[in-house]
Formats: sequence, C-alpha cells, structure tokens
Amino acid sequence: MAEISWIKLKTTMFDDEKIRLIQAIPESDAILVIWIRLLVLAGKTNDDGLIYIQRNMPYTDEMLATLFDKPVNTIRLALTTLGNFNMIDLGQDGMIAITNWEKHQNVEGMDKVRLQAAKRNREYRERKKQQTLSISHDVSVTSRDGTDIDKDIDKEKDIVQKHQHSGKSAKALETDFEKLWKLYPNKKGKQVALKAYKKAIKDGVSNKQIQDGIVAYKKYLTANGTEQQYMMHGGTFFNQRSWDDDWSINTPTASGFDNYDFEAQQRKVAEQFEQ
Repeated sequence: MAEISWIKLKTTMFDDEKIRLIQAIPESDAILVIWIRLLVLAGKTNDDGLIYIQRNMPYTDEMLATLFDKPVNTIRLALTTLGNFNMIDLGQDGMIAITNWEKHQNVEGMDKVRLQAAKRNREYRERKKQQTLSISHDVSVTSRDGTDIDKDIDKEKDIVQKHQHSGKSAKALETDFEKLWKLYPNKKGKQVALKAYKKAIKDGVSNKQIQDGIVAYKKYLTANGTEQQYMMHGGTFFNQRSWDDDWSINTPTASGFDNYDFEAQQRKVAEQFEQ
C-alpha cells in the first residue's frame, strides 16, 4: 500500500462522548496518545483502517510498546479500552482495525494517493524502458530488464484496475457482505471481516467464491461436530481468505450431516444475490 504523510483529525475530537469518558479513567492521557498513534499507523498502512507491518504480520503488543515508547501493560490497557468503546476492532489473529475508518478519514483522498503512486511508478518504468530502447537500438528488447519493466507496468495497471473495481457503491458492497455474514456460523470480528471482504472484491474475488467457501466450511464443522467456541471467528475467516482452503470431509457419514440441507442453503444465498 502507498503510504500517506497525513491523517485527518477533527478539531472537535475532544468533545466526543467516548473521548470524554476515556479522560475520566486512569492512564487517560496515555490511552489518548496511543489512540492518535494508532490512527497514524493506520494512515501509513493506508488499507481501509487496518494496521499491520505486512498483510500476514500484525503488530504485537510488544512491538507497539517499542514504537510508542510505552510499557506493555499500558498498551494492553489502551487496546482493551479502545476495543470496549468500539473505536478499534481486535481480530483473533491479532490484526487491529480502526472502526468506521471511512468516517474518520478522507478515504477518497487516500485512494487517490495510491493511484497517483501507481501512476508515478508506471511513468518511471516507461521512461526506463524508452532509455533502454534508445541505447540498444533494438526495438524488440529481450533483455531481462526490459521484460521486468513490462511486467512491472502490467502489475501497476492491475493495481489501478483493482481500485476501479466492479463499480458497486459502498452500500451495495455492504449489502452483499451482510448476506454472506448471515450465512457464516461464528459472527465475531465483523468490522475486520467487512474490510477484508471489500479488499477481496477489489482483488477480483467473487461473492460466489466466498459463499461456496463458507458453505464448505459449515459442512466441515458439522461433519466433525465442532462446537461454537472452536469455530473460526468470522473476522479471521475473511481476513485470511479461508474460503480458498481445503475443507474436505474425511468422514462423509459424520453425525448430523444428513440433517442439514447445505445445497438448499447455498441456493437461498444465491437467490439473494440475484435480487
């Protein structure tokens, strides 16, 4: 993701009811500093409010303590407090997400930064390609550098196209997500799941792929008699794109399997998407 050098803070943020309530508890100053630092990290990541080092590497409490120069216990107190006030969402995999990021920040402006960065990279690669052609006087450049430049340009085009995805409005995307969320058995980590869903759709994943993955996972759970407390949180399932995992059932005669009409459930969800 293209890093940005700014985030938006409202001048009335300290009039907010949640901020005022936080100010009344111990370590309030430290908690509010950590809140602002988390907003800054989310801006640097520039991925719909998610906070991570790499996609599969969230920050640990110890990492945040080092970055923010705060005791680990203070970091944990802040994360718990902010989570209780629904200001952040803590995924089971440790991923932190700013709740309602699009309301806090200028999301369109941040998307523009990403697209501009892709455009600059594309123009730079094109200049390099032309320089290579000029030096070699060989129109059919077959060198490794020329091939890599073409590949990089194609990748950057893909990035732009992904951000200019299906054209669905935010409301339409959320409506489609709600239909899938109703189907998922363990409804925890909804905000993380929603952000991961939007990212997956931008990357070209279809609702049908996700739906089929959820249905396969439910069959797997039923066949193995998995209890609710051991089911993967919805936020984790979506964030890890677990619809692509292999949920093969090794025991086709597992108890309870015959009593659940998964095909009917799958048809029901498919009909909802067609409405």
